[in-house]
Amino acid sequence: MGFTCGIVGLPNVGKSTLFNALTATVAAQAANYPFCTIEPNLGRIAVPDARLEALAKLAKAAKITPTQIDFADIAGLVRGASKGEGLGNQFLAHIREVDAIAHVVRCFEDENVTHVAGKIDPIDDIETVETELMLADLESLERRTEALGKRARGGDKEAKATIVLVERAVAALRDGKPARSVAVTPEDAPLFRSLQLLTAKPVMYVCNVDESAAAAGNALSAKVAERAKVEGAVAVVISAAIEAEVAQLTDPEERRAFLESLGLAETGLSRVVRAGYDLLGLVTYFTAGPIEARAWTIRAGTKAPQAAAVIHTDFERGFICAEIIAYDDYVACGGEEGAKRAGKMRLEGREYVVKDGDVILFRFNV
Repeated sequence: MGFTCGIVGLPNVGKSTLFNALTATVAAQAANYPFCTIEPNLGRIAVPDARLEALAKLAKAAKITPTQIDFADIAGLVRGASKGEGLGNQFLAHIREVDAIAHVVRCFEDENVTHVAGKIDPIDDIETVETELMLADLESLERRTEALGKRARGGDKEAKATIVLVERAVAALRDGKPARSVAVTPEDAPLFRSLQLLTAKPVMYVCNVDESAAAAGNALSAKVAERAKVEGAVAVVISAAIEAEVAQLTDPEERRAFLESLGLAETGLSRVVRAGYDLLGLVTYFTAGPIEARAWTIRAGTKAPQAAAVIHTDFERGFICAEIIAYDDYVACGGEEGAKRAGKMRLEGREYVVKDGDVILFRFNV
């Protein structure tokens, strides 16, 4: 299990350039005019994780299979999108389909790249996009209220529970707050998610800076970081231009040297993926053996049988137990056999909650 992250933002902020770099493709056309992206471009990429290579080396694995992440490059929103301006209705529909939103914000000056508002103001850009999403959510909820009310008055329990959530979301939206600001109990969370509200999706702000600010950011990205802190959101600084260059380097050593020359320890992709995992509460566990070393993504809090189902549903159906070795122990002991001899391998049952970095062998019988 991975997740789909929709790349959104105003036109000409670097969305398609970032998408091309992240996916190392030229599938998305990057051009200096609005709406050069008409349909969402989809890209599936391997999630970088240095732990997987270390495990593969110790396990003498013949094959390495990383977990994957999907990115959707969604065309630029403009003011009035919620009313159909630009290609608004299509864009909003595409956003409903993703798990999280990577909101690319322009934090660079370049007189050769036009800005739809005629000025560089990342906070204003964020508010423009957020306002359009909130207006679309408000319209969506108001359309449903009458039908829900009728069902609730008729004794429909689900409708009664839903209309309470709808009323709370409407109140927040009318107050200028996104739907994710509404406190929802774990019991009500599935029902709230079923409303498919755009502003209920977790958001990370991707500050697109010029090359000189890629390592430390700049005054514009600092404003975005401060806003993210207030919202309890995530902000990541990258340079889409640098990412595009890095994507062209196939030699790992050459790539490392290039990044070091810019004062960077890792690619923007790594930072975006890590922020995305934190945003959605995802963790990675591993399987490792002579045939294959592989990474698997699950939501934090997933129990062993359900984690096993990510590999194959039979693993969950016939689950007996899980042999667990923590990643650090696996490496420190020189692999599986060393970890077993050191007493670092343990058996866990159905109630065990899988942790990030667990190296697991599932025992099952069907």
